[in-house]
Amino acid sequence: MGRYFRTTGKSIDQTEPEIRTQAVQVFIIGSKSIGQYGGFETFVDKLTEYHQKNQGIQYHIACKANGTGCMDETKLHGIVYLGKKDGSSVMEFLYRNIHVFKLKVPDIGSAVAIWYDVAAMQYSIRYCKDHKIVNPVFYVLASRIGPFIGHFKRQIVKLGGKLYLNPDGNEWKRAKWSVPIKWYWKKSEKWMVKHSDLIVCDSLNVEKYIKNEYIKFTPRTVYIAYGADMVKSRLSNSDFKYRKWLESRRLKPGEYYLVVGRFVPENNFETIIREFMKSCSEHKLVIITDKNQKLFGQLERKLQFQADERIIFAGTVYDKELLKKIRENALGYFHGHEVGGTNPSLLEALESTEVNLLLDVRFNREVGEDAVLYWKKEPGNLKLLIEAVEKMSVGERHAFGEKAVERIKKAYRWQFIADQYEELWSESRKSCSGQ
Repeated sequence: MGRYFRTTGKSIDQTEPEIRTQAVQVFIIGSKSIGQYGGFETFVDKLTEYHQKNQGIQYHIACKANGTGCMDETKLHGIVYLGKKDGSSVMEFLYRNIHVFKLKVPDIGSAVAIWYDVAAMQYSIRYCKDHKIVNPVFYVLASRIGPFIGHFKRQIVKLGGKLYLNPDGNEWKRAKWSVPIKWYWKKSEKWMVKHSDLIVCDSLNVEKYIKNEYIKFTPRTVYIAYGADMVKSRLSNSDFKYRKWLESRRLKPGEYYLVVGRFVPENNFETIIREFMKSCSEHKLVIITDKNQKLFGQLERKLQFQADERIIFAGTVYDKELLKKIRENALGYFHGHEVGGTNPSLLEALESTEVNLLLDVRFNREVGEDAVLYWKKEPGNLKLLIEAVEKMSVGERHAFGEKAVERIKKAYRWQFIADQYEELWSESRKSCSGQ
C-alpha cells in the first residue's frame, strides 16, 4: 500500500491510500459532495475540516461524480488524486487526508438518490473487505435506502461494524414529492430506523418524533446539531471582490434583504417573494440559489416578479468569504425552510445577519428562540413584518444581532459539534471491540 501524502494540490500517481488501522474507520454515505450547497454537504465539509489532524478518525466519503450537486473537486485546494481501480469507473482522491470516492449515477430521475446511496454502500462494504477493515462505522445521511438496509446490515454485522443514521427531517413531507414517493419515503424511514444501531438527530424535535413514531423499535438516539463558525468574513466592505459583486447587481451594503438556499417548494420562495412584492420596502430582495428553471417558470407565471426591479436572482456564490460578507451586510435574512432539522443556512444567518425573519415552524423556533422574528404563510403576515423591520432603530437591530450570536455560541459552535462526533466515534470503537 501507499502512504498518505500532505496535500499539495498536485496529482500523484498512487493506487491506494494507507489505512490507519489504529483509527476508527467512518464511511459517510448520502452527501452529494463536500462543501457545496446543501445541509449534508456543509456538514461533511466542516466535520472533516475540524477532524483533519485527528489521527484517531479515518473518514471515507462518498460523493456523486455527475448530476445535480455533484462533486467538483477543482474548487477545493490540496487534492491528491488516486485514480481509478482496474475495471472501475470510481474516481478516488485524498482531501484533508480523508479518502473520497466519486460514483457515477444514471439519469433516472428522482430514483437516482436511492441508486446513489445503494451504490455507495456496496462500494464501502467491498472496500472494507478488500482492505480488511474491521469494526467500521457506516453513517448514512437520510433514510433513502430502507428496502435494502436489512441486506446491508447483515454484511455490516459480519464486518463487526455499526450502522448509524441521520434521518435529517421529515423527508416524506417535502412538497416536491408525489404521493407514491412520499409513501416510499415513510416506509423507508421506518426500515432505516428499525435496522440502525444509533439514530443521530440534528434537532430535538426530530429526536422526539423518532422516539414517538417508532416506539416499538425502542430506537437508540442521540442529539447532535449542525454548527456555525463564529468568525467574521475576512473581506472588508471595500474589498474589490465584494464591491464587484454588489456593483454588478446595483446593490449597496445594508440596503438589501437576503435569501440563501436550494430553490425548492418547501423553502417557501413563493411566499417570501409574494409578500415582499406587496410590501412598501424600497430595498432589494436578493435571492442566492441554484435556479430551478421549472419552479422559476411556475413562480413567474403566478407572481410576475420579473417586472419588480426589487427582486434579484443573484445566482450561486461558492466563495465562502464572499457569501459571509454578503450575509453580514444584509438588512434582513428570510428563512422559509419548513421541513428538516437544524438548517445550516439558518445557523450561518444567525452568526452573520442581525435581523432574521423565520417561518414559524417548530424546527426554526428550536434554533432561533427569541433571537429572531417569526412569520406565518397567511397572506399579509410577512408583509407586515417586513414593514415593521423597516421601522426598527439601529439599537433594536443590534439587540437582535447580539441575541443571535449568543444563541450560536451557546449551542451551535462547530468546534463543539466536532467534539461531540469525536466522542461518538470513540464510543463506537469501544462498542465494536467489546471494550
